Formats: sequence, structure tokens, C-alpha cells
Amino acid sequence: MAWADMLSPGLVQLKQIQQVFALSEFEQALQTQSPWLGGFDLPFGLPRELVMQLGWPLKYADCLAHYSAMSRADIRACFKNFCDQRPVGQKFAHRQTDRVADSSPSMKWVNPPVAYMMHAGVPLMIKAGVSLVGLLEQDPLRKALEAYPGMLAREILGRRSYKSDDKSRQTPDRLIARKDVVHALELGQTRLKLRLKLTHGQREALIDDASGDTLDAVLCALQAAWGWMQNADGCGSYGLPLEMDPLEGWIVGA
Repeated sequence: MAWADMLSPGLVQLKQIQQVFALSEFEQALQTQSPWLGGFDLPFGLPRELVMQLGWPLKYADCLAHYSAMSRADIRACFKNFCDQRPVGQKFAHRQTDRVADSSPSMKWVNPPVAYMMHAGVPLMIKAGVSLVGLLEQDPLRKALEAYPGMLAREILGRRSYKSDDKSRQTPDRLIARKDVVHALELGQTRLKLRLKLTHGQREALIDDASGDTLDAVLCALQAAWGWMQNADGCGSYGLPLEMDPLEGWIVGA
């Protein structure tokens, strides 16, 4: 998790990288009581098409309660059965935001298993009383936005890869790609028009982490900072479109 401050409009300072290794640590971090707005790299909602066909509740809180009560095995069986009945090339249902951001469909349970990420993370956020902007209002001082670091990284790198959990694939080319991402963020060369302020040690840490986890955390923090800037007039939208589906959710900045 990356903690950052907005120093001035357009300038974000990275304060700290907090490593979280277990869901219990994630749940504890959510309880931080000082006011915060966070960007989280996991889907907040499921495709409306999927939910309707399965006959699940169409109200967000009720749908998530139903989903969180299921086991991963049941989720996989249910979603696989849905996909098996659909034609090749149209197996998965997509949220509108997944198409815009070119992200994996939130019902996908493999490569990457974002459906399981949602199943693990969102119920803990709801239990902790965090508000999910545009979906569920709870604590007004702790608000969460769905973020997607790959969207911002692709803007800089195209389809060049910058990370891998497989040590054999942690190549010099990926190291150079991470350097390019960090350099672009420091100069504010993304659609967000935000400049990232780093210490020398922070810069090296972002580049040296071949898994990309720390860099992804910073990309999420910048997306949250952009959302905060869009809410400067207090409208409460945080950059999310007015036509956002209140069941599906939206990736901030998409």
C-alpha cells in the first residue's frame, strides 16, 4: 500500500510504502482512522449482465452479501457454467468500465483471478465501514475508489511488460520499463497530469521491486489523487461518470 499527500494541485508526494502480506493486515490497514481516499487494485462490482442472468440481487449491497457468502469453488462452478453456455469469443460478461479501461472482466477467476480478489477484498472493506464511492456510503472519512495500475502503465509503455512474479522473467528489459514509468510519473507525463515527488531511496525502491507491487501501489495512489482533485468542488463524484452503473462500479480515471 502506498500512502501519499497532495502537496499542491498537480504535485503528489509519496510518504510511505506499507507492505501487507495477509488479509488480516489489509483489514487492519483499512481501520486507519485519519481521513483518507484510497485507490484499490481489485474490482468492486460484477457485470450487470452476469448478475441478472444468475438471478442474484440487483442492489449493490445485497449482491455483495450474496457473493461474499459463496465459496471460491462455488464461484468458479457458477461462473464456468455461465461461460460454458456462451459462444466462443463471448464467454465472459464485461462491465462497461472493463471495456473502457481494457481491464480483465471482473468475473474472471484465472489469469488473473480478479473475481477471487474481489471476493477476498471487498467484503473486508465493507466490514471495515469504508465507503465505496458511488456504490456504498459508509464512513465519510474513509473512501475507496477502484483503481487499475495497468491502465496508467500502458499509457506510458504501450504493451511493454514492467513486472513479473517469476524470477526467471525479471529481465533487464522489465527493469528499464520500470525506470521509464517512474521517470514519466515524476514529470507528470500521463493523462492524470500529476507529478510524483520521490526521494532518491523511494525512486530506487520502485525500480528495484521486480514484482511491480510497489510501483502498482503508487500508480493506484496517483489515480486516487486524481479522483480527489476532481472532487475539489465537493460534488462527491471523485471523477466517476454520472452514468456509472451503481451495481458494476467504475475504474477511476477510465
